[in-house]
Amino acid sequence: MAKIGNIDVGEFPLLLAPMEDVSDPPFRALCKEQGADIVFTEFISSEGLIRDAAKSVMKLDIYEKERPVGIQIFGANLESMIQSVEIVEASGPDIIDINFGCPVKKVVSKGAGAGILKDIDLMVSLTEAMVKHTKLPITVKTRLGWDENSIKIVEVAERLQDVGCQAISIHGRTRAQMYKGEANWEPIAKVKNNPRMHIPVFGNGDVDTPERAMEMRDKYGLDGAMIGRASIGYPWFFREVKHFFNTGSHLAPPTMEERVYAAKRHLQMAIDWKGEKLGVFETRRHYTNYFKGIPNFKEYRMQMVTSDDAASVFEVFEEALEKFYDYEFS
Repeated sequence: MAKIGNIDVGEFPLLLAPMEDVSDPPFRALCKEQGADIVFTEFISSEGLIRDAAKSVMKLDIYEKERPVGIQIFGANLESMIQSVEIVEASGPDIIDINFGCPVKKVVSKGAGAGILKDIDLMVSLTEAMVKHTKLPITVKTRLGWDENSIKIVEVAERLQDVGCQAISIHGRTRAQMYKGEANWEPIAKVKNNPRMHIPVFGNGDVDTPERAMEMRDKYGLDGAMIGRASIGYPWFFREVKHFFNTGSHLAPPTMEERVYAAKRHLQMAIDWKGEKLGVFETRRHYTNYFKGIPNFKEYRMQMVTSDDAASVFEVFEEALEKFYDYEFS
């Protein structure tokens, strides 16, 4: 049974990864309903928080139905990170997660995200300072290392644990790999199997089928799986993994009616949260997966991702449902 601080997160929890412009409150709500055990916010800039930047502050919105929920922040400046902890605490999350893994150039160039993998001492000192500055559990998400020649994740995880980190999620790629090639879970297993480690070790990267999630649990012995890209436009992934764990069989995929209902709810919640313009725009990235595999669907998908007003998108949903109501997904 995994615990993060005093939070019981169950036997092999499934975590929704923090994803920029993806894991916002509407999407987190859908994933939670479908079985996600822990959800994380999009990553939030510590500098943006202390400057009171509107986009960063808006990302602090969390809701009771999401718990346990973690707010993830990133930065490389000690003073800014400590100030941001106080701001984050006021939102009342269950966990504060530090992003030491984002490979995007604009983040890395500032020494934040995966950029900090070039300075492990700073990574450890930042974590220690944040642990000392809050009573909330501090967790870390990171990568194997900067590149193949600098993988020291066993040592890094040990040092982070020693300064008070309560759990670590590790993406099985280096920063140099970005999202290319296959994720390597072997080094993550070495972290978990290190006799000195006693905090939960969660795996991330290429958990894209129920079988892969089971492999992460049974072959690699990890404490949980963090799900990212497999859930985009497909919140049902969480329930499918749990069904597979419980029965050894695959759950039937959601029907067209379920997909349209979820897409409509997703869009409406997004509009309610961030207004029509942003709600319509930022929900578009999910539609490909909501309706993946349907033959001759391109015309409807194009309308969904090019319409600028919500009424038009809702209308396309209804037209698609009528046209493909009986389509059987495999």
